[in-house]
Amino acid sequence: MKNSFFTILVIAILLASIGIISIYSSAYQKENKIWEAVYQRQLLWVILGLALFFCFANFNYRKLWDSTYFLYALAIFLLLLVFVLGVVRLGAQRWLKIIWFNFQPAELVKIIMVIFLARYFSTKSVDDVALRTSRLGILGALILPLIFVGIPVILIIEQPDLGSGLIIFLIFISMLYLSGIKLRHIVFFSLIGCLLLPISWHFLRDYQKERLLVFLDPNIDPLGAGYTVIQSKIAVGSGGIFGKGWLAGTQSQLRFLPEAHTDFIFATFAEEWGLIGSIILLALYYLLVKEGMRIAIRTQDHFGRLLAFGISLMLGIQIFINIAMNLGLAPVVGLPLPLMSYGGSSVVVTFIALGILVNIDKTRTVF
Repeated sequence: MKNSFFTILVIAILLASIGIISIYSSAYQKENKIWEAVYQRQLLWVILGLALFFCFANFNYRKLWDSTYFLYALAIFLLLLVFVLGVVRLGAQRWLKIIWFNFQPAELVKIIMVIFLARYFSTKSVDDVALRTSRLGILGALILPLIFVGIPVILIIEQPDLGSGLIIFLIFISMLYLSGIKLRHIVFFSLIGCLLLPISWHFLRDYQKERLLVFLDPNIDPLGAGYTVIQSKIAVGSGGIFGKGWLAGTQSQLRFLPEAHTDFIFATFAEEWGLIGSIILLALYYLLVKEGMRIAIRTQDHFGRLLAFGISLMLGIQIFINIAMNLGLAPVVGLPLPLMSYGGSSVVVTFIALGILVNIDKTRTVF
């Protein structure tokens, strides 16, 4: 446990520190006083996240089993509350105002759905490590969990937040595979999904359609929907091998790159630290996800195993999509880069998830 605890803690602190440095750099040249406090708020959220990391590292993850349905109900309640009391920013209603803190329930819902799916596909007894999936038909193995997952996904997409909804759906698909569901069920589900894709296009908002079209060809609207992607690729490419140096990036410093401190913080980092810095950053993320996978593999309790796999996949998928988005290899869906992007909800929830991971490794020795 000690090895995983210190490995995860050190990597998380390094990534969060890199994030604070990059956020400071992205706001360095902006004159508004609001920007001067951006990196300071991020530092406070990292400190809060670390405190919660230690709390959950010492909280028996098996207790999450008994509170799963309460957590699910809480997730639905918070998502519904967003439509009533939510704060509107940049045309989206995703946040709840809590004193001075804008909390985004969708971030919390991600980890709650991982807990829910881990419980659904595993047995309660730690002595019985068999999967429930082997005793479930297509109704119990696929349709019912799809309904449970579909409700929060629809609510999140309606905020609108396509990125978070996509992450939860991909986590669901991944955990279906990990739970040992029969291959014919996966094929059946995949066929239905393919058939529904043309229909789902008509339910997307205009800006979401534009982002998908721009992903195929950013030059169709270089000064509009394609602007951010073009500037992001320029920033990453202009960093070269060694980068332009801290506080010396032109795209972020001269405000060519929108959202340089949130969704496109990787482009900000890559411009200043170059290919070498980017490789080091990717290596840190790789080690973090790998450690989570190692914890899952050596855990005998199947609930703990699925939970560890789910958390690792949640982080891995989000890291992959965000960086691919920065490189123009994926549509812009508004996903933060874990531990680096500005945003208290994402940082705090990520530290909570890492704390649960550490506790799974600690508690497994009891069984």
